[in-house]
Order: sequence, then structure tokens, then C-alpha cells
Amino acid sequence: MTDNKKVVEIIKVMAEIIHENAQFLTDLDAPIGDNDHGINMDRGFQKVLEDLPGVENSDIGAILKKTGMDLVSTVGGSSGPLYGTAFMKAGAAVAGKNEIDADDFIDIMDAAVGGVQLRGKAEKGEKTMLDAMIPAVEAIKKGVDAGKTPAEFLADGVEAAKEGVEYTKTIIATKGRASYVGERSIGHQDPGATSFTLLLESIAALYN
Repeated sequence: MTDNKKVVEIIKVMAEIIHENAQFLTDLDAPIGDNDHGINMDRGFQKVLEDLPGVENSDIGAILKKTGMDLVSTVGGSSGPLYGTAFMKAGAAVAGKNEIDADDFIDIMDAAVGGVQLRGKAEKGEKTMLDAMIPAVEAIKKGVDAGKTPAEFLADGVEAAKEGVEYTKTIIATKGRASYVGERSIGHQDPGATSFTLLLESIAALYN
């Protein structure tokens, strides 16, 4: 079981990994986007950290909802609405809960994916964060069904997400700013898929 204190710890580690990779993510964004993904994500998670003390004793749903609200309000471009919606939908999936198990985590991830699909009007295969998110969730579900430990099924999820990032290099972007460059987007990995993978890695690291 994971309690609200652990979720606060996870969010802090998420903020740390985004901060450490802010320039890397921005550099990925330069050829196919607005050259600001890492900078924007870092600004958003710094706001999340700033507000975390006010909700750290709340239930897990409320913590995730506040995280999403902060991301929507401070992250520019499409990433703010997408990540913000993902966290808010995730929070709604576990509203009122102070502890969550593997099945709850799947509900969180399913809700996050659904939020991104709804807000971004996107599907897998369009060179977006969904190309990492959907395979990761599928791998996590298989791991949970097979009775694997959190460390094991999270590792499976990270591996699937990484494969998804590699896949984005091979396809043309059809959504967002990256779609403007057409075939020139081939060869570049999607920054959103990459930032999602980093976030999932940060969760996995806490369960090793």
C-alpha cells in the first residue's frame, strides 16, 4: 500500500527529475516545438513544490488534484493543460483515499491517459506523450495481473515507456506544434513522451 505521505515524496522526486532534465527536455523541443518544454515543466513543478505543504496532509486525490491545478495554471503551451488534466483526472479516480494499492494505481494511470486523450484529442501513434503512456500502462497492468511486485511492474512500465519514446522517433507528428514541421519531425523523439517517461522513472526509483 502507498499512503499520502509516499505520494508527497513521489511528487517531490518528480519535481527533482524534471528540474534536472529541464534543459534536456527543452533541447528536444527545439527542432519540433516551441523550445520550452523543459523550462515550462520545471516552472510548473516548482509551483507544485511551493504549494505542497498546504495539501501534504490531505487525501491522495486532493494532492493529485492540486498538483494538476498548479500545472494547468503555470505550465505554458499544450503541456500545462495535458499534464494538468492528467493529474486532476488521476486525483478524481482516488478521491478521498489515504492509501492506494496496485489496482488503484492502475485506475490513476487509466484516468491520466483518458484525460490526455480527451484534452489533446489524440491517440497512440501520433507522436505525443500517449505513445509512452499507453504502452506503459499496458505493461503495468500485465505485471499486476501476473502478481509482480511494485518494483517489478513499475520497471516493466518504464521499459515500455522508453520503447514508446524510441517509437516516436520513427513517426510523423500529427498533433500540436510538432505537426507543423511534417516529415522533418521524423528522427526526433517526442518531448512529452520523454518527460512522462522521466516521471514514471522517478516513481519506479522509490520502489526499488
